[in-house]
Amino acid sequence: VLDEPTANLDPPGAATFLDRLAVIRAERSATIILVEHRVEAAWALADVVLALGRDGAPIAFGTPEEVLRQRDRLEAAGTWLPDTRTSGLERPSERHTRTGGPPDEAVIEASRLTFGYERGRPVIHGLDLVARAGERIALVGSNGSGKSTIGRLLVGLLAANAGTVRLKDVDPARLSAAVLARRAGYVFQEPERQFLAQRVRDEILLGLRPGETPAAADLIARLGMPLERFGERSPYRLSGGEQRRLSLATALVRRPDILVLDEPTFGQDRLGYEALLGILAGHLDRRTCLFAATHDERFVADVATRIIRLEAGRIVSDEAVA
Repeated sequence: VLDEPTANLDPPGAATFLDRLAVIRAERSATIILVEHRVEAAWALADVVLALGRDGAPIAFGTPEEVLRQRDRLEAAGTWLPDTRTSGLERPSERHTRTGGPPDEAVIEASRLTFGYERGRPVIHGLDLVARAGERIALVGSNGSGKSTIGRLLVGLLAANAGTVRLKDVDPARLSAAVLARRAGYVFQEPERQFLAQRVRDEILLGLRPGETPAAADLIARLGMPLERFGERSPYRLSGGEQRRLSLATALVRRPDILVLDEPTFGQDRLGYEALLGILAGHLDRRTCLFAATHDERFVADVATRIIRLEAGRIVSDEAVA
């Protein structure tokens, strides 16, 4: 039984994994149960498909060809299918303008940034980067290229070994936790790592001023998790997709100067994905600079205004999206 085994793999890694899985099945005559939100890559591997709705009830069961005949019903339930495309979503040029702040205002500046988890073994090498208000930047690259590490350096969760990071002229690593929480947001690849409260209600409202409570409740409801239904639940008992949306809401509600998302679409069905895009388009402050470390090519196409490609801790390309 494999539960979303390719979710955090880059596309070549996912393809290699699925090829190997096919070999194992053939060599060992093994029965494989593969749980996936996005089935494009795994569709050719499947003999039988069981599609479940959000309530856990079966929607369709049969061969891939038989299941695809119920495409309309499946898409209405939020199921990803081969060649599924999001519809009615604005393009980046339509969604993202810089009217919320000076168009050339630098939010983040990194100069000759170097970092290693072990002495003498850097994983980020002399990185130079300037990011401005309103930019939506995708950090892409293979596993181990440094995407997550760079994101953590930019928001002060890691301190550089050499070089500098400036969040509006301040080193984020030197800010107090309370100040940093309002100026920089980070959504972990494993959202449960950042939860502090035992109830969803307390998690989303943690550290907010009284006047910010209604906006927080509205935001989490727009992400499909109204407090009336989810408020008393434990964040640790939520599904992976629900944990992802809760962690996103806790970061967005403070309207930070910089927001870093680490694999933000992991665990999302199509409806959850479209809700995520809607929230980013409608709620993300236009003065906020967004970084997303992601393997999701669909998300990059739907959101990014700039794409930075990394290899072995170095920037190999940095391009604006037309």
